[in-house]
Amino acid sequence: MLMPHPAVLRRLLDEYEAAAAERPADGAAEPSPRMRDLAYTLCVSTGTREVGLALEAARRRLATVPVAEPVAD
Repeated sequence: MLMPHPAVLRRLLDEYEAAAAERPADGAAEPSPRMRDLAYTLCVSTGTREVGLALEAARRRLATVPVAEPVAD
């Protein structure tokens, strides 16, 4: 299976988590279209069918990738 570039995966994960943080705590509201799109893309990117599994897979993948050091000017 092809895996997305770690930077892309990190961005997807960050955006999903930010969107999830904006949802009401009771979870009664439907997810926004953006949140559904992010969930779908995470699932496709990680080869899973459930967003919870996709989040776990993305976190595992990112944990194995070294963090790039910023380039000094």
